[in-house]
Amino acid sequence: MDKKEIGRISHYFGKPQVAALVLTDDLKTGDRISIEGHTTDFEMVITSMQIEHDVITEAKAGDNIGIKVPEKVREHDTVYKIIE
Repeated sequence: MDKKEIGRISHYFGKPQVAALVLTDDLKTGDRISIEGHTTDFEMVITSMQIEHDVITEAKAGDNIGIKVPEKVREHDTVYKIIE
């Protein structure tokens, strides 16, 4: 199982459990990602993404997107796409 860095967390919204991230590579729903940081380390499948409250299925490098996350993440955590 390989992984490729695709972005960094820029903000975490606690109440809705949403992470804002800036992408450095493409991402689409169904992709499996890993979020890693000093105290963060988990994997998840992207089930939904938004840009400015609009639901999207694909995002490109440079996009600022929001994703629902199952755990707390922190600013500057690294997001990797898992390549199977």
